[in-house]
Amino acid sequence: MKIAVTGSSGKLGAVVATYLADAGHDVLSLDRVGARRDGFLVVDFRDYGQVVDALAGVEAIVHLAAIPASGLAPEAETFHNNMLSTFNVFQAARRLGISTIVYASSETLLGLPLEIEPAYIPLDEEFDSRPESMYAVVKHLEEELAQKLVRWDDSLSITALRFSNVMTPDDYAGFAEFTPASRKWNLWGYIDARDAAQAIELALNRALPGFDRFIIAAADTVIDAPNAAMLDEFYPGVERRGDIGENETLLSIDKARRELGYEPRHSWRD
Repeated sequence: MKIAVTGSSGKLGAVVATYLADAGHDVLSLDRVGARRDGFLVVDFRDYGQVVDALAGVEAIVHLAAIPASGLAPEAETFHNNMLSTFNVFQAARRLGISTIVYASSETLLGLPLEIEPAYIPLDEEFDSRPESMYAVVKHLEEELAQKLVRWDDSLSITALRFSNVMTPDDYAGFAEFTPASRKWNLWGYIDARDAAQAIELALNRALPGFDRFIIAAADTVIDAPNAAMLDEFYPGVERRGDIGENETLLSIDKARRELGYEPRHSWRD
């Protein structure tokens, strides 16, 4: 496919663009910043005209461009930048007849940083969206927008991938500093950027009409302490559903495994 990757200069976007190109796709890299190179275009995603012009001729879109977390910009800027960028990409796709969109949603919709205890663990896609930051509010609204757009157009496929905390191999040396207390905010989850890219390609290939959402995390936690001990200490009153395992992810990837064929290949433990 000819695939546009927005946010291609970012931590995840750079890995995804390379992964898809290596898999044989024709990748158009789009971002507001980045070194001049073949296949790269500077685009301000807040400008609808630029977005329409840049996306013309592609078959699918991977939308990753965003202020990637809370606390990096004032709340108003995070809302305006991320919401407008996503609207422009989704709307441009509709006007251009591009029917396949895969985009970065977020684990933050699960109530992170979990200062209020969740109803159950492991968390899964059935857990009600509970944004606790303006960044997460936008992620919630993006999913709402996607659901409305696919209702209007029964050929449109939009897949939201709720990525856990994205890591690259360069980050793994820092895991030695993690403690159960310092990482309880997301149930000790993470995702290797290469496995995130795998999930994106699987979602592009699946691309069923309509909207769907998937939690995408690594198969394990970021720490060696056993799950039972950490839950006993930090979430003793929370219902545990099924086998929580020794160090298995507490952000359930069962749906992604079942419906996308996703299987993490990378771990910091390697």
